[in-house]
Amino acid sequence: MALVMEGEEHIAAPVQKVWEALNDPEILKRAIPGCQSLEMSSPTEMAATVVLKIGPIKATFKGEVTLKNLKPPHAYTIQGEGKGGIAGFAKGGADVTLTEDGPDATILKYAARAEVGGKIAQLGSRLIESTSKKLAGQFFSTFGEKVGG
Repeated sequence: MALVMEGEEHIAAPVQKVWEALNDPEILKRAIPGCQSLEMSSPTEMAATVVLKIGPIKATFKGEVTLKNLKPPHAYTIQGEGKGGIAGFAKGGADVTLTEDGPDATILKYAARAEVGGKIAQLGSRLIESTSKKLAGQFFSTFGEKVGG
């Protein structure tokens, strides 16, 4: 089951600061809902553990996060894939673009894609879609607060 979500976040910080935060595992860890750990294994690769509850299923996903198509300080693609044991798998990514909105503000736009399989996929598309949109929205709004706050 595949999903697409789009949105934008207005962040009260200059583009360079937002870009640096998008590449900072500590800030990303605090912004990713349910993130237990996020560690850099290279400048563009991270190992992650995330606990998610989707409907009645709570699962711990272990996986990799990769940064691609880097165009500092204006755009990149973040991709991740995690396995949740018996619950199934989740993979997805987001194309993120940063646009200056005056000297101390940035508009972050994202187009995210997610795909789930296994037991989670059996929960029904509406529940998965609403949960995915909620998680994407939470990540970007929390990220915006951490960076612009």
